[in-house]
Amino acid sequence: MLVSPRRDGAGANRPLAAQRQDVADAVPDLVRRAQRGEIAAFNTLVIRHQNAAYSLAFRFLRSREAAEDVTQESFVRAWRAIETFRGERFRSWLLRIVANAARDELRRRKRRPQRSLDEARDDPDMASIDPAEPGLGPQERVEQSELRAVLERALAELPEEWRMAVLLSDVHGMSYEEVSEATGVPLGTVKSRLSRARARLRDLLSESGELSGLVQRRNT
Repeated sequence: MLVSPRRDGAGANRPLAAQRQDVADAVPDLVRRAQRGEIAAFNTLVIRHQNAAYSLAFRFLRSREAAEDVTQESFVRAWRAIETFRGERFRSWLLRIVANAARDELRRRKRRPQRSLDEARDDPDMASIDPAEPGLGPQERVEQSELRAVLERALAELPEEWRMAVLLSDVHGMSYEEVSEATGVPLGTVKSRLSRARARLRDLLSESGELSGLVQRRNT
């Protein structure tokens, strides 16, 4: 069952790692309950993972509307396929579904272009998909937002296959093997794409000069 707060307040002083383990231990039970048809259990999984699903879809598609549609479609697909889940990390399993749904949406958008994917680069609210880190002051929050915007613009310049590999590996923490399974390409190809994508990102950030400008401002 889901871990509930301790009524005596003792849980508040438990180490953060132990609290995170409680959450991790709850996931297999939630999945088992969802596989038995308990929609409430599945909804709890949705709440826990909807931000990661939306983040992946948005950063790949560069469109809020498309990302919202893909996120919703991904959870529908996950619900229909929940019985096929077999002891993997649920988050990785779900992100594989999101990655496939996002690629499907991109193919549809190319056949029926509605809005340029490049328009999202100028979206002033783009960085808001990631909440600011707690404890930061106003100036640090501004700098963090600007840094994320710089990185997002560089990420948008990558070829689609490279961008998806970077998102899955470097943003969402999936292993090379999990990225290989999610994208349907050999492990060696995943490693090659990531190596080339990371090198390209470094070049883009160096060429833009924006990152060095932020660093100089922070040091003054």
